[in-house]
Amino acid sequence: MSWLRDLRRYPSAIAAVAVIGIFVFVSLYAVIAVPRTEAVRLWRAGPGVWQENARRAPPIWHDWFTSDRLPRTMVIRLDDAIMTAEPIGDGMQRVEIVLPFNYDYDRFPKEISLFTEASFEAGFTFISLYWLRPDGEVITLQEDRRAGEGHGYRISQDGVLRGQLGAHPHVGLFAEDLDMPAREMEILRGDYRLLIEAEIAEGDEFRATDLVVYGQVEGWAGTDHRRRDITVALLWGTPIALAFGVIGAVGAMLSTFVLAGIGTWWGGKLDALFHRLTELNMILPMLPILIAFAHFYSRSLWVMLGLIILFNIFSAAMKTYRAMFLQAKEASYIEASQAYGAGNWRIVFRYLLPRTLPVLLPQFVMAIPTFVFLEASLAVLGLGDPTLPTWGKVIYDARVNDALYMGQYYWMVLPSLLLMGIGLSFALLGFSLDRVVNPRLRTV
Repeated sequence: MSWLRDLRRYPSAIAAVAVIGIFVFVSLYAVIAVPRTEAVRLWRAGPGVWQENARRAPPIWHDWFTSDRLPRTMVIRLDDAIMTAEPIGDGMQRVEIVLPFNYDYDRFPKEISLFTEASFEAGFTFISLYWLRPDGEVITLQEDRRAGEGHGYRISQDGVLRGQLGAHPHVGLFAEDLDMPAREMEILRGDYRLLIEAEIAEGDEFRATDLVVYGQVEGWAGTDHRRRDITVALLWGTPIALAFGVIGAVGAMLSTFVLAGIGTWWGGKLDALFHRLTELNMILPMLPILIAFAHFYSRSLWVMLGLIILFNIFSAAMKTYRAMFLQAKEASYIEASQAYGAGNWRIVFRYLLPRTLPVLLPQFVMAIPTFVFLEASLAVLGLGDPTLPTWGKVIYDARVNDALYMGQYYWMVLPSLLLMGIGLSFALLGFSLDRVVNPRLRTV
């Protein structure tokens, strides 16, 4: 079509199409790489799924803007350990597990935790934990600690160890000089080891032993208060936002467009009815109604979308379309079709609507971000679909968990930038289309 060729003359349109293309590509990647059921499972999963992620950690690219080399999360597993077993009689054996790792970062880790899985005939055993530093010093973490089949030890939250070290364990265990004030402690770089000693029956075994030294940066989008990787929500928020915006805009605008054409052509009581419904709908407060609906009936994303489309059928755009159809109704090609004996439905759907549709295409495009922002607004108010990860829900979680107050700007800024990007791209494309198809704005 000629208007598509004319659209290439506008750099803003080309840039907008490129950005929209990126959003579409990300949507396809999200749907293929992380199926919907998996995305929902990950986002609604308990702490066990994300236990190896640092809590409230900025993205890894945050390190690019600092002079220090920020620590990454290190997971030292049983496969990396040095394990020895020595029989001690009576069907028992002494087991030693050494988990080695090298720490060469400029800042202290965020946390330290130990997770073990084992099968014990008695259901549990007692283990002793020792921290071996590069300078040869050995720090006793705990002795005769009870360990069961699923055992987790948050070393950073050990109050006794904190009192012993005079600082948070994840700081004191890596400090070069423990006699220094906590804020002035320097990092002791080098090879560290965690030693686990236990006496177990010869048939018992450790299935897994994971030492997690949490870094200060995590993933490409950071993590939230539940250790979840925000990348999951940003990826899956893209197809949800595009689907909600496109379906909402097409459903509402196309319905309004068709009904305006039918009412204008038939006129009389039908046109008057559409006119009164439009005026009634214009004075109804849609957002409070949606809030009440979400509270008392359903917060399903698609149920809310259907309600939004219903409210937007008889919107203020109905009056604009009606004015355009009244002018087109008197055109010579309409009179010619009537002279040839065309029926009313044929005139409306074959001649009246198609000839006016290109002029209204920019409005369709610019309506898409309106619906995207509406879905995000509901989620920010805490009324989003509880089963789906969306951009609005990420902003809501950041707001209620004081992300900005605690300096975790990435948590709120990243989804906000995506919302602004999708809104700006569709707006630029809509403005460019308006200059191409609108005779009053068309340039030579």
